[in-house]
Amino acid sequence: MTVIRIAAAGLALAAAAACTAPTPPRGQASTAAGTACARPQGAPGAETATTIDVIEQAYFCILGNYYSGATLDARSLLNAGFVALTQELNRNGRDVPEATMPALTGDRKTDWTAFETAYRKTTDQVPDLRDKLAVVTLEAIVAGLGDNHARWAHDVKQPPDHYDGDGYGLGLQANVNGPQVDGNPGVALPPLFVTTVQGGAAQAAGLRPGDIIESVNGSAPFIDGKATPAIAALYSGYPEARPVRLRLLRQSTGRRWSATLKPGLYRRDLTALQVVTSKLLDDDIAYVRLRGFAPDSADRALKAISRLRTGRTLSGVVLDLRGNGGGSPVEVTRLVSAFGHGKVTAYQCTVDGKCETSRTDDTVELLNLPLMVLTDRSCASACEHFSSAVKDLRLGRLVGTRTAGVISGPAQPYLLGNNTSLSFPARHHLGPKREVIDRIGVPPDHHVPLTPKDAAAGRDPALAKALTLLDK
Repeated sequence: MTVIRIAAAGLALAAAAACTAPTPPRGQASTAAGTACARPQGAPGAETATTIDVIEQAYFCILGNYYSGATLDARSLLNAGFVALTQELNRNGRDVPEATMPALTGDRKTDWTAFETAYRKTTDQVPDLRDKLAVVTLEAIVAGLGDNHARWAHDVKQPPDHYDGDGYGLGLQANVNGPQVDGNPGVALPPLFVTTVQGGAAQAAGLRPGDIIESVNGSAPFIDGKATPAIAALYSGYPEARPVRLRLLRQSTGRRWSATLKPGLYRRDLTALQVVTSKLLDDDIAYVRLRGFAPDSADRALKAISRLRTGRTLSGVVLDLRGNGGGSPVEVTRLVSAFGHGKVTAYQCTVDGKCETSRTDDTVELLNLPLMVLTDRSCASACEHFSSAVKDLRLGRLVGTRTAGVISGPAQPYLLGNNTSLSFPARHHLGPKREVIDRIGVPPDHHVPLTPKDAAAGRDPALAKALTLLDK
């Protein structure tokens, strides 16, 4: 958040007038070549300033390539951009008379010209804020899509002392996670409680799994059962470093206390960084934890099952997808194919209903083992592709809680003229039964939620239920 700077209006206008320089002419303002956008080829060059030409390039890139771009009302994007522009002016105490939204007609090119004219008149009055205004405007245009797979990646920085495997933040995970806060907060359920202490400030403050978070920076995490924006402070990323005040309750002792945690670097458990981990349970059940559908993850999971199968007869597989944020659809297809052949796993569709079909890879050897899949609200994107395929195709049973509902469609990256990356889906994801999963999620066959008492005691009720089902 930008700190509000209060200044006398007359002094601000006088300073602006003294140093105002007009926006550079088109072609000199940025390296953007026209309004075309292209898929990245190799590593991009050094990032340069975001300008109105870059914003124009992003605007027409979205309209030309986004899955519903053909029918999208572009005025909603321009309105969102201008709202952000004026709000940033207000935050800096620098509002100007020229900052008025032009009338829009619905013609995309005509409306862009009107928007650009108003934008230039506004930013010419505050040249010292020009870069910041361009950034917030483009961020708002992308956010205006309301799509959980639309991103503008820019100004990506790492902490100075960062080392591979380090985490940054408060050092905890809660039952309401980052993807929920960002993409689908309506699915979050109270109470808010700690599920994992990873290190850093949370560990130093003595937090434990099961501790209930009653307030964040003095605000309730839930009001009338609905998640509030306060929860987002639990997942601060670099360079955010403001301390976060928590009010906590430990149910086992009745203790209530406050703790102030400052975001920072912390060393993560190496086991938690492994994409695939496995072990044998009850002497005949293969348990595989898959934290993401990274390249080669499907084959690694299948090799893990094969090794656990050596010298014994397995009675089933438990695939733990809790906390799996997604990844490659190709890896999803390969892993699904080990449990079923000749199946459609998903559809990727345009707004006019033209769909590409994702099918199993029948060259993958069938395992011919009963399957239980553990899911939760952190299972997102490609993880939901897998979960819906298992459920719809009756390849196994889902145990745990509904998935995240964050699966608009596979994001495609595009390179902008200032060497930043814009990504969004070119097609919309539908399940094997052509059902919409985005914002809805995949419901489990057996609803087994984790409670604060379970977390505090180290119990895993979903895993226990899955093992019971395999024993039947």
